[in-house]
Amino acid sequence: MLYDLDKASHSVYSLHYHFVQCVKYRRKVLDNQNIVDFLKMKIRQISDTFEVDIVNIECDKDHFHLLFTTKPTLNLPKYINTIKTITSREIRKNYPGIKTMLWKDTFWSRSYFIATTGQVTLDVLKQYVDNQGKHATDEEDQNTSN
Repeated sequence: MLYDLDKASHSVYSLHYHFVQCVKYRRKVLDNQNIVDFLKMKIRQISDTFEVDIVNIECDKDHFHLLFTTKPTLNLPKYINTIKTITSREIRKNYPGIKTMLWKDTFWSRSYFIATTGQVTLDVLKQYVDNQGKHATDEEDQNTSN
């Protein structure tokens, strides 16, 4: 199984995430390309400060998807909360008309979706791990027969 791996002084890793954030009450406020471009720019700036590599960002009218890779040292909740806080504040500040479409002063929903993604499917990985036990048993059998 071949992976595209990253390395640090004491670790080798491959961490990929899929993050989805919805606008509060699924309000369709991301239908303006200027707002979408601004949101993407802000997420990229925040990600740079957290040493997060963005694979892709795409928006629908009421949510965005962010694919990213990172180091094992990332404080994931802090990163996500920083994205939510800064983008909410900056979008409302730079696009004041958007406030009429929102509920009170809240931009993002409190909840979000995040999943780890991999370079192989979970089924392939499970099969690989299952086979590790078989290889160890095969090696033990060979050692006892010698």
